[in-house]
Amino acid sequence: MKKNIYLIFLFLGIILGIMLGFSYRHFFFKSNSLYSGRESLVLVSQLEKEINNQRVNAIVLSANKVSPAVVSIAVTQTRIVTYSPFSSPFFDDFWRDFFRDFLPPRRYKEEIKGLGSGVIIDPNGYIVTNAHVVEMATEIKVSLPDGRSFDADIIDIDSEEDLALLKIDGKNLPYAKLGNSDDLLIGEWVIALGNPFGFLIEDTKPTVTVGVISAVNREVRASQTGREYKNMIQTDAAINPGNSGGPLVNVLGEVIGINTFILSHAGGSEGVGFAIPINRVKEFIEKAKKVVKEKKEIIKVNIEKWGIEVSDIDNYLKKKYSLQANYGAVILKVKENSFAEAIGLDVGDVILSFQDEKIVNAKDLKDKIDNFKGNSIKLIIERRGEKIRIYYRF
Repeated sequence: MKKNIYLIFLFLGIILGIMLGFSYRHFFFKSNSLYSGRESLVLVSQLEKEINNQRVNAIVLSANKVSPAVVSIAVTQTRIVTYSPFSSPFFDDFWRDFFRDFLPPRRYKEEIKGLGSGVIIDPNGYIVTNAHVVEMATEIKVSLPDGRSFDADIIDIDSEEDLALLKIDGKNLPYAKLGNSDDLLIGEWVIALGNPFGFLIEDTKPTVTVGVISAVNREVRASQTGREYKNMIQTDAAINPGNSGGPLVNVLGEVIGINTFILSHAGGSEGVGFAIPINRVKEFIEKAKKVVKEKKEIIKVNIEKWGIEVSDIDNYLKKKYSLQANYGAVILKVKENSFAEAIGLDVGDVILSFQDEKIVNAKDLKDKIDNFKGNSIKLIIERRGEKIRIYYRF
């Protein structure tokens, strides 16, 4: 009997031990599983945070710092086109001169649209861009990334350096810091900003491309314009059509160059782009400050009979309109439906002679026109470096 009781207690003990073992195992693994799950969530969260931190790198910070100061520049250029039915090579000079009084050449204006980029360099609205972006422009519109738009004036222009300084009427504008182009490192990261293909994209926010400094002190001739450039920065950051005049920036968010042109077989970027070093741009800006004073001193002469406003040639106007002449009267304004417009005169033209008499300055031209009583007019003008004869019979 006692033996049976011992066996029963032994059996119950074994059953109880098994049950306690299973309970302990279940509790242990469940707790361990919960602990592992929490640890995994923490690790995933830390990994996502680390990835996000890596996304916001020096290049992103630099681009965000400079982008608000990168502008889109829309340019309108007016070209006077002359058409004559006797311009054919089958007509010699005799027949052209004979029929000129009866069928004078037709002249009409043709507007050409252009687009480039620029960068605001101070809060008062001074903008640096390339000269080839704004040369011979009759209208310049500047659009900021925030959607604001301004008319711009050319303060100074240097065709040889391919630089221009513009001014818009704004205050407390976003601007980019100018760096130092004398301590550049071959292989360091750079960012090119601008507005490529602006007419197609129709967005004023700049595009960002990334590359490295491939070389410095390059001397090269641009195939598009024929200009010769010296001591240029070479980069493989893409510089596409419309990027000209935009900034080349280092990872600190400092402008180290002005994007200018590319070498390409197909017309698009092939990783060989060039920028003007910012230290050379700084020298240009300093000279331009003197030109601002010269601009304020321009004496304008209004010739109401012809509907034009003219001035003497000075350094500022010579640079603005790329003039070669050292004498004459340069046209600053032409009224619509005026006599000057009818005979094909345009802003930037220099009147060199009137009725075969040399024009010394603006006042000389006004005096000759006011005293003129003939029935035909003969002019020699300079337009974009070329001398053109104009003959008109009343």
